[in-house]
Amino acid sequence: MDHKDVIQNQSIADEPDLTVMDTPTVVAGATAAINAAKRAVASMGVVRSAQTLLHINQKDGFDCQSCAWPVPDKPHIAEFCENGVKALADEAMRKTIGAEFFSRWSISALSQQTDHWLNKQGRLAQPMYKPSNSDYYEPIGWETAFAIIARELNRLDDPNEAIFYTSGRTSNEAAFMYQLFIRQFGTNNMPDCSNMCHESSGAALSETVGVGKGTVTLDDFDHADAILIIGQNPGTNHPRMLMTLQKAIRNGATIISLNPLPEAGLQAFSNPQEVMQMLGQHTKLASIHVPVRINGDAAALKGIMKLLLDAEQRNPNTVLDHAFINEYTTGFAEFKQALDHVTWDEIEHGSGVTRRELQAVADVLLKSKNVIVCWAMGLTQHKEAVATIQEIVNLQLMRGNIGRKGAGLCPVRGHSNVQGDRTMGIWHEMKPAFAQALEREFNFTPPSKTGYSTVEAIEAMHAGKAHLFVAMGGNVLSAAPDTEYTAEAMRRTRLSVYVSTKLNRAHLITGDQALILPCIGRSERDMQASGLQKVSVEDSMGVISPSQGVIAPASELLRSEPAIVAGIAAATLGERSTVDWHGLASDYRRIRNHIEHTITGFANYNQRLDQGGFVLPNTARERNFAPTGGKAKFTIHPIPQVNLQAGELLMMTIRSHDQFNTTVYDLNDRYRGIYNGRRIIFMNPDDMAEQHLADGDMVDIISHYGHERVAENFRVVPFAIPRRCSATYFPEANVVVPIDVVADTSKTPISKSVVITIRKRI
Repeated sequence: MDHKDVIQNQSIADEPDLTVMDTPTVVAGATAAINAAKRAVASMGVVRSAQTLLHINQKDGFDCQSCAWPVPDKPHIAEFCENGVKALADEAMRKTIGAEFFSRWSISALSQQTDHWLNKQGRLAQPMYKPSNSDYYEPIGWETAFAIIARELNRLDDPNEAIFYTSGRTSNEAAFMYQLFIRQFGTNNMPDCSNMCHESSGAALSETVGVGKGTVTLDDFDHADAILIIGQNPGTNHPRMLMTLQKAIRNGATIISLNPLPEAGLQAFSNPQEVMQMLGQHTKLASIHVPVRINGDAAALKGIMKLLLDAEQRNPNTVLDHAFINEYTTGFAEFKQALDHVTWDEIEHGSGVTRRELQAVADVLLKSKNVIVCWAMGLTQHKEAVATIQEIVNLQLMRGNIGRKGAGLCPVRGHSNVQGDRTMGIWHEMKPAFAQALEREFNFTPPSKTGYSTVEAIEAMHAGKAHLFVAMGGNVLSAAPDTEYTAEAMRRTRLSVYVSTKLNRAHLITGDQALILPCIGRSERDMQASGLQKVSVEDSMGVISPSQGVIAPASELLRSEPAIVAGIAAATLGERSTVDWHGLASDYRRIRNHIEHTITGFANYNQRLDQGGFVLPNTARERNFAPTGGKAKFTIHPIPQVNLQAGELLMMTIRSHDQFNTTVYDLNDRYRGIYNGRRIIFMNPDDMAEQHLADGDMVDIISHYGHERVAENFRVVPFAIPRRCSATYFPEANVVVPIDVVADTSKTPISKSVVITIRKRI
């Protein structure tokens, strides 16, 4: 068995049915509605589909398993999108796998299947255990599984030899219990999916405005004059955002897109919730598209700001918000002086666009009082990601567009509760105030040593410094960079544990021993000793909402995430902990009482959750910049320099329309015209001609960070992408993303900024 077949999540055979068609000019509409209905009925059946769909994002229902875009105060009866239906259908599918399935399929045999195939097999129905030196998972009882985890944890020489990963789907209640157990065990080794996606946003914003979250609410979009969307593809990654943008357009806003790819989802939108739009009408969204080169956003932002400063010089006191700058910020004079010395040659070379193109953006901003800037992983996964996001802060500070209705900063999170996990304390760093609160509430001294981020955790396992890996959700192997390196790191552990709902590749690249602990899903009823439970989640804008499942769990042997944490904690800590773990798991209101006592903003948690939820305080939204010394900070950064050699391209990894994070629902990317295949690389036609490549040629993708990394057998597809740039789907291309080159400060992998070469296959 070729190890590359195992970890690159595809057989190395061609994809003979792969078809490339024209990209659509309008997204959603009847096509999305029909696709969603087909997917739901095929996986769940008619009755189950109706029962669940009417409860997605409703006050008496459950939070969507997909993105973290906020729900309106008065949700539509069908407050979901096509991709939300895919996520629900994937979780609530009727098919299950358990002991019989794993007795037929060895781990080696499963490793030869694609990620798409693995996900299609069904919901995990019972706990499974891979003993040492075995190629098969076998059924195991819950208490026995907890005992194995406790034994392996307690035999470690140091608690810091254990890694505890968290996925963004985990509820607030489970996340709080999880971090409490981990810190009582004695470590801050809590890497999470934020480390690989929006850590750069948190780092950039915390340093400049004092809050590592966005500053806008959903209502602000109704009052915006202009909305800049930078490095984001909402049509695929946050489809419900399109309805918000449509409403903003109707209220008079102008939308501008800065992105290497002309994403269909920002061109025109047909709202499936409106009859006339279902019949063919649509709304044009972005009126300006600026095709910046990959990692050219900082240069483009500098150009826009330079044009605004020029306009202010021509017409003093008409462009900048001097009152805001003087009262609420620091560092403006130094920032302006540095920007004055940036030349247009540097800006145009760094951004890949012309001064004229950037002038069109500046002209819109000059006419707009209230501006919102949105961004996503197109900005966060570069070496200079933190600096680039701080250029957005600079832009907004110049005109007072923070802490004002209709304006602000809007990092758009991709996972349903990734922001909530961090609020609950899932972080490899330990804030002194939180440590003191935990000590008061639970009578123990939390560890102070900074733990491992995700990349550091992988490096620690690879180096033999960490021996046990526990994941609360997620598919770390496929999500992480440098797939072969990550796989080897996982194989060097004594025990790997995954709390999961579906089979994924991480279950197949294991430590000496491995456990799969199946949990109930967001859509399923969570019945504990005190009765039916609800959990809570936090969206991208700091809104805490209740979530309560409505259908029976896929198997009687499933346990909730809080119950699983309680089982592990009680077995591991024993009398070392005074926490009533099983009591917390029996009644989640008790967990929320503890959260209320330890985390700011959660006063009367249970009461307010029962009333439908609440908004967390946000000091930057209130123009209170006390965490940064009382003032928001202008910052100065150089334009990123990417010096490509002959034949080199800059590659970014992207998601298809038929996947959510690493979960591949189907092999299509309808909004880019790709069907029945995923191993493709989008290239500029002129770059193809320069490298003597034709549409449909098969190539290997190679990166050269220290040593050669190769992703094999990709089909070349011409696309409207800037020169010397290319795009590929993850996780297939993650194998060429280096483990040892990360974003400054945030340590996020550079998945959107990988230098590659192309080798044509003969």
